[in-house]
Amino acid sequence: MSDQEQPQIYLITPPEFELSQFQAQLSSVLDSHAVACLRVSLATHDEDRILRAADACREICHARDVAIVIASHIALAERLGLDGVHLGDGARSVRKARKVLGPDAIVGAFCAGSRHEGMNAGEAGADYVAFGPLGASALGDGTQAEPELFQWWSEMIELPVVAEGALDESIVKALAPATDFFAIGEEIWTRDDPAAALGDLIGAMR
Repeated sequence: MSDQEQPQIYLITPPEFELSQFQAQLSSVLDSHAVACLRVSLATHDEDRILRAADACREICHARDVAIVIASHIALAERLGLDGVHLGDGARSVRKARKVLGPDAIVGAFCAGSRHEGMNAGEAGADYVAFGPLGASALGDGTQAEPELFQWWSEMIELPVVAEGALDESIVKALAPATDFFAIGEEIWTRDDPAAALGDLIGAMR
């Protein structure tokens, strides 16, 4: 596989983090590897904490020409000058997000393991669909997406596809020919050296 065909990296923040420590970690990872996009995805519902975290991450990402989206919060994406939004409810909010954020914003949709939902999201105007998890995970309802889904999608559908949830080196190696992006979060942030952990996953694609 040539470098041009290699899937791109789409980072996801941890659900909980201490801001100054994560800023240093994120900067290190972005300075070490080519990353296409970061998703701010926090467990908290405290809008002030989300705002501060997203604003800090935006500065780091935009200084390095990395796109940044936020999970679910369409209004905050617009307010903070982020590049778009990642929706966790399949196709349901895609049209609304597109109407609010405009034609140039990134609008992505998590569609669990549903080919039908993915196609609906694409028809509604999503820029990408994400399927997952690929292993044991609390993502979605925990039902794993089948590897065959990515193979079918890459052969039949032009819309970019993202693999996310419980990725490891063997899954990354197997799916690399059939996915456009790997969304990676807890897989690296829970490690002592996130940049090195990401390097191992990137190495598995080759």
